[in-house]
Amino acid sequence: MLKIKSKRGAVKRFKLTGSGKVKHYKAFASHLLTGKKSKRKRNLRKSVLVDRRDLKNVKRLLPYL
Repeated sequence: MLKIKSKRGAVKRFKLTGSGKVKHYKAFASHLLTGKKSKRKRNLRKSVLVDRRDLKNVKRLLPYL
């Protein structure tokens, strides 16, 4: 049986927590930051869990996660 390759872009974007949930960092925090409020930029630094509706697609991209 062949191994399934993980999508390399997804490997770099998602991490597994200790309890088995998947977390990721928020988008829109890399450039064009001068027009964004400090509070918004501060909240963009935090990581969040992947929504349950997207979990099936993320698991398909990362078969060994």
